[in-house]
Amino acid sequence: MVRSRGVRPSARPGWRDRHGRGIRSSVTGPHLPPLTTRLDVFDMTVASTAEYLKDMWPDELASVSFEVAGLPSEIRPGGGIDRWRVSVPERRVTLYRLPIERLARLHRHDEMHRRMLIESCVFRAVAELLGKDPWDLAPERFRHL
Repeated sequence: MVRSRGVRPSARPGWRDRHGRGIRSSVTGPHLPPLTTRLDVFDMTVASTAEYLKDMWPDELASVSFEVAGLPSEIRPGGGIDRWRVSVPERRVTLYRLPIERLARLHRHDEMHRRMLIESCVFRAVAELLGKDPWDLAPERFRHL
């Protein structure tokens, strides 16, 4: 005799997934901070640098959109790989995460130097968009007393 397993309707619909297990918790558990990935750090660094520059140059960067992509869709004729792409007519800056992170020659591989690398790429891309020198975008930021 074949018995079929009866399915009870759940008192709280949506509480369990289709396999009958509960909703999964985060990997770190309730007592540890959530994990941040390289992608999260890259996105947060680009966003914070873009906001800083928009505060410094509100009129020039008001309609500019910043995007993050993995890789450029094409390789330059000389064989190099772009770190960013600037489209002046579309008012768009696209930063390519993998070339920036992987092709950098940092003298020290720590969080601060990686962040400085990402910030410098954002500064150089915005300078290209505005037709300015990157050092002219925020001269007070780099002046040490």
